[in-house]
Amino acid sequence: MGRKVTVATCALNQWALDFEGIEIAKRKGARYRLGPELEICGYGCWDHYYESDTLLHSLQVLAALLDSPVTQDIICDVGLPVMHRNVRYNCRVIFLNRKILLIRPKMALANEGNYRELRWFTPWSRNRQTEEYFLPRMIQDVTKQWPPYPQMEATSAREPDCVSGTSFDS
Repeated sequence: MGRKVTVATCALNQWALDFEGIEIAKRKGARYRLGPELEICGYGCWDHYYESDTLLHSLQVLAALLDSPVTQDIICDVGLPVMHRNVRYNCRVIFLNRKILLIRPKMALANEGNYRELRWFTPWSRNRQTEEYFLPRMIQDVTKQWPPYPQMEATSAREPDCVSGTSFDS
């Protein structure tokens, strides 16, 4: 007999800052919670992605989520904009028990029809390569993660017990 898996995911309508689902997912026995793209700030920020406040407030919400007892003992996969080496990326941040496991930038950006992601974000171009990401102080204060820092991008596990990341490219 196989093992039972409970997965919690968010679906349309996508609401920014709707994190009650984490608590609901935990109550239903989920061990992994996957939220929508850019769920922390919202997908429709458009030119507000250029504003440093959007990045700052996204990090503040991430810090609050990391520190919340609701996010303990469940792998959380949230979306937010991340600045790395002065370049803005559309990222997934995967964390568990106040520790960031992986930061996964989007590799293929939507840029046709109603979508203009290339206007605000840069696609991650270093496939199957990782880089250290220097966590902002407000995140370090919660995670207590000092160098070495979490990795940007990972498409395959580096160690047997490592989370391999989400499929965020086409």
